[in-house]
Amino acid sequence: MNVPKMLRSFKYAFQGIGVLLHENNARFHLFATVVVILLGLLLHISHTEWAFVIMLIGLVWAAEAFNTAIEKICDFISSEYHPLIGKIKDLAAAGVLIISIVAVIVGIIIFLPKILASL
Repeated sequence: MNVPKMLRSFKYAFQGIGVLLHENNARFHLFATVVVILLGLLLHISHTEWAFVIMLIGLVWAAEAFNTAIEKICDFISSEYHPLIGKIKDLAAAGVLIISIVAVIVGIIIFLPKILASL
């Protein structure tokens, strides 16, 4: 095992997170992440519910990172509009949208009954 090489790869991964946090959509995901975590703490969700919430937060963030990487590759390949590059970007964005919709649905299933019960 090459420990220095492994540590460098972590350094680059953390740099990638820094790049991601400068994207507008990632800032929205950060806001949503904080809101969901605060809601989970406030509503005392179960360990199983936390597992689902954390898993979906991670999936949304991973999808956003992949989407951002694909967009940056497309922009590097062609600075001008190309229909195929447009479709590639749309498909990458669709991946983020799909997992975000699933996350919202799971959030509604977990949080809505607890919110309604507390009213």
